Amino acid sequence: MDLATLVGNAHLDGIGRFSAGAIVHRAGRILLLRRRPDDTSYPGAEDLPSGGVEPGEGLLEGLERELAEEIGRPPGPPALDPFVTWFDYDSRSGIRTRQFTFALPHDGSPVVLSGEHTAFRWAPAGEYPDSELTPRLKEAVRDWLGSR
Repeated sequence: MDLATLVGNAHLDGIGRFSAGAIVHRAGRILLLRRRPDDTSYPGAEDLPSGGVEPGEGLLEGLERELAEEIGRPPGPPALDPFVTWFDYDSRSGIRTRQFTFALPHDGSPVVLSGEHTAFRWAPAGEYPDSELTPRLKEAVRDWLGSR
């Protein structure tokens, strides 16, 4: 499904705010980030690189910016695997948001964390059920593994 259709369907569902995330992977492992213990959403939990798409940004532009901010990925359009899945959630401010999750082969650049996360690890992809990801992120990883 193309991005315009995904965004159009979200608008039809009454959702106008988006976030974009990535299952960054290499050699059968996925990148998991650790949220700060004082984070207002899922403090201390594991996370995938993701964040809000700013007004006027496209999904991929927002994803590119978030990857640069959260893991220090060099500028440039991400070389994505196919789109994985989406899910809806209520943001910290109570706004219904749709997160679009993509898969992204790791480009080999060093992972440099922002202040939003305290640590990272490369976890075997098949061990995602034992991670501290939220249930919806676990479903996204499951969907990605099932599509490979």
